[in-house]
Amino acid sequence: MCELSSKAKGLTSQSTELCSTVRNLLQAVVQLLEMLTGCVRRLCSVQELSLQSIRSLPSSVLWVVKSTFTHCKDSESVYYGHLHLISDLLQSMFKETYSLQKQLMELIDLISIGSASSEEDITDMVSVIHTVLEICSVISNMDHALHANTWKFIIKQSLKHHSLLQCHLKHSDILGGLCKDTLLSFDSCLQLAEQMKVSEVQEGTDFRLFQKTVKLCRFFANSLVHYTKEFLACFSDSCSQLHQLFLQIYSKFPPSLYAPEILEVHQDEISRVFLVALDPLITQLLLFNPFMEQVLSENLGLPPEQQLPQCLLLLTIMDKLSSQPEEVQTLWNTGKSLSLFSALFFSFQQCCGELSLPVCLPQVISTGQPAVPITLYHYVCVHLCSFIAATLPSHFPQLERALLDAVLGSSMVTSLLAMDSWCFLARYGTAELCAHHVNVIAHLVKAWPGDCCQVCALGVLLRRMLFLMAPEHQVEFAHKFPPEEVENLAVWQHVSLRALNPDLRAQVASQLCSAGLRQCQQWLNSSRVLGGLPPVNTALSALLVACSSADASLEAELRTSVLGVLSQFWSFLQTKQVSDEPCLQKTLCLLLHLLEYFIQALDAQLLTQVFAVQSSLLQLHPPDHVRLAMVDFLSSMGKVFIPQEAQRQVIPQLSCLFASLLADQTWLIHQHALEAFTHFAEETRHEDVVPWCLNSEEAKNKVVNFLAKTRQVEETREARTERLKQERSTWSAQVFKVDGELESTGEPVAKRACHPPSEEQYKAAVGSMEGALEAVKLLLQKGSPPGWLAVKLEALHTAMATLRDGLR
Repeated sequence: MCELSSKAKGLTSQSTELCSTVRNLLQAVVQLLEMLTGCVRRLCSVQELSLQSIRSLPSSVLWVVKSTFTHCKDSESVYYGHLHLISDLLQSMFKETYSLQKQLMELIDLISIGSASSEEDITDMVSVIHTVLEICSVISNMDHALHANTWKFIIKQSLKHHSLLQCHLKHSDILGGLCKDTLLSFDSCLQLAEQMKVSEVQEGTDFRLFQKTVKLCRFFANSLVHYTKEFLACFSDSCSQLHQLFLQIYSKFPPSLYAPEILEVHQDEISRVFLVALDPLITQLLLFNPFMEQVLSENLGLPPEQQLPQCLLLLTIMDKLSSQPEEVQTLWNTGKSLSLFSALFFSFQQCCGELSLPVCLPQVISTGQPAVPITLYHYVCVHLCSFIAATLPSHFPQLERALLDAVLGSSMVTSLLAMDSWCFLARYGTAELCAHHVNVIAHLVKAWPGDCCQVCALGVLLRRMLFLMAPEHQVEFAHKFPPEEVENLAVWQHVSLRALNPDLRAQVASQLCSAGLRQCQQWLNSSRVLGGLPPVNTALSALLVACSSADASLEAELRTSVLGVLSQFWSFLQTKQVSDEPCLQKTLCLLLHLLEYFIQALDAQLLTQVFAVQSSLLQLHPPDHVRLAMVDFLSSMGKVFIPQEAQRQVIPQLSCLFASLLADQTWLIHQHALEAFTHFAEETRHEDVVPWCLNSEEAKNKVVNFLAKTRQVEETREARTERLKQERSTWSAQVFKVDGELESTGEPVAKRACHPPSEEQYKAAVGSMEGALEAVKLLLQKGSPPGWLAVKLEALHTAMATLRDGLR
C-alpha cells in the first residue's frame, strides 16, 4: 500500500508505464484480498473454532481492511485528478475489502469466549473490537450499509461477551464514536432535506437517499439505547457526550432559531423515525446520577444555540419523571447543585430570542385531538404545571424555593412563568396550601425594605392568589393583616378588593380609606419633608386600591374626604422638584390615577392646578412611567365638561399635552397615547378640541391609520430571527450583571462623599415653602381655621427670622 501511494503521486495520462505499474499493484491488492477472503471463508466451516487457534489472523486481516479502506477514502487526493485511469480497480478493491471484512466478522461471530477463557483471549477480543471501531471512523461517509454492519458487529460482540469485556473496553471511545456518527448521519439528513426544499423536488434519488439516511439515524439511536442499557455503569466520565448529543440534535432541528429551513413533511419523517427511537435513551439515563449532575450543573456555559435545547431536554425529563419510582424523582428534584425546577427556570430565562419571536411547538390540547402549535411560553407552562401536579409532597420545599427565586429574579417573563405555575399550584392544591402561601407572600411584602422590582413581583403574585383563596381564608387574611393599621397598607396596596365578597370588600375599602387618609393628613400637617414621602405613597396606593375596587360602595362622606386630601397635594407640587425626585414622581403618578375616579367632581381650581403641573413637567422630559400616568389621566378627560372659568387655561394645555404625547418616540407611550386620544375623542363634549390635538399631518396620519387598524411595515421572520440572535449576547450580559448585583454579599453600600447643597436644591426647598404658604391661603379662604394655627404660624415666623439672621 505504501508503494502504491508513492507511485500514484506521479501518475499522469501520458505516463503509460507508470499507469500500468499502478494498475498492476492494484490488481495484486485485489488478488490478495480475494485470497484472504477465501482463507477466512474456509475457516468459517471449521467445527469448534477457538480464538486461540486463529490468534494471528484477526489483527492481520483488520490491518489490511483498514489500510485498503483508508486508501479508497483518500483516493481523490492520492491520485490527483487521474482517478478515471484506475477507478475500475479501486472499485474492485473496495468490494473485495467489503467482502473480506464481512467474512471476518462472520468468523469472529462463530467464536465464543467464556469464563474459562484465558486473559490472552479476552485481550484479543478487545483488540478486535477496538480495531473495528477505528475502521468505523474511516468508513463513516463511504457506504451506509457497510457503516451500519460494522457498528452492528461492535455492539453485538460487546453485548455477547458483556461480563468478560466490561472492564476492558474503551467505553468512552465507543460511546463517542456512536454519538459522532449519529450526529454525522443527522447532519446528512438535514442537508438533504434542505436541498429538497430549495429545489422543490420531493421525489426521486434525493428523497430515497433521505429516507435511507433517516433509517441510518434510527439504527444509531437503537444502538445507543442497547449499548447504554448494558454498560451504563461505565459511563460516569462520558455523560457530557450524551448530554451534548441531545443538545446538538435539538439545536439543529425546528423550532430552534439555528435550524435549517426544511419542509414539515421532512420534519415529521425525522421525528417519527429517528427522534422517537432516541427517546428511550433519556428514560434509561434518568436512573444515572452522573447524568443528572451533568444536566443540572450550574456551570454548563452553553452557547446561544443550545439554550432552547437544554430547556426542551429538561421538559422531556419532567414528562418522564412522573412515571418513575420515588427515588428517581428524588434524585432529580433535590439535585446536587440545582433542583430540576430551578434548572428549568434558569434555562427558560436564557431563551429570550425564542420567546420574543416566538417559536411554536406542537402540543395536544384535548385528548383525541391532533397536536396544534403553541408558543414556547405556553408549551413550557403546560408541561411545568403537569409536572407540578405529579410532584411528591416531600419535594415541595425545592418547588417552593425555585418558584420564589424565579418570581424575584431579574427576568420578567421568567417571573411571570413562576407566577402562572404558582397560581396553578394554588388551584390544584388544597385551600389550606393556598392560604399558607398567600400569608407567606404577604409577610415577605410587608417585611421587604424599600420599594423595588422584587416587591412589585411579589405584589402581583399576591394580587392573583387572593382571588384563589377560599372565602373563609380571605376573612382570616383580613384579620391577620388588619387594613385599618397603617403598617399593613404595604400589603393591601398590591391587592384587588374585587377578590373579596361584597360585604368584606366594603369593610376593607372603608378601613383602607381611613388608614390612608390618616397617613396622608399626618404628612400634610407636618413639615412635609421628602424623606417622609414613601409611607405617603404607600397610603396613596392603598387609597387607589380602595377607589378602583370599591368606588361605588364608598360612602359619599369618605369620597369627599379622599378628594379633599388629594386636592391639598397639588398646591405644593413644584415642577422642577418633581423632575428631580423619584419619590415625588411616584406621588404625582398616584395622584393622577386617583383623580381619574373623581374626574367629574374636580372643580375649576383643581383642574387648573393639575394641568399646569403636567404641562410644565412635560417640558422637562419626565420618565416613561410619569408620561404614561399623564396619558391615562388625559383619557379620562373625555367624561368631563370643563368649567367655563377654567377653559381658557385648561383646553390649550390639554391639546398641547395630547400633541406631545402622540409624537412621543417611545413606542409604548405612543401606542397608549393613540388609544387614549381615541377614547377621549369618542366621549368628549369639547369636539373643537380634537383637531387642535393633531398639530401635524404626521400625527393625523398616525391616528387615521390607528383607527383604520392599518398594519405598519413588518419585519420579515428571517430578519427578526437574525436580529434576535444578535441581541441575545447583549441581553445575556445584562442579565448576568443584574443577577450578580442581586446576589451580592448584602453588605451596606459604601457611603457617598458629602457635597455642599446646590443652588437648585435651595430653590426646590424654597419652592416647597412657597407652595405650603399658598395651600394655607387657599384653606383660609374656604373656612375658619383651627385654634392652634395662629400659634403654629408664629412659631414658623420665628424660625424664618432665625434663618434670615443666619444669612447676614
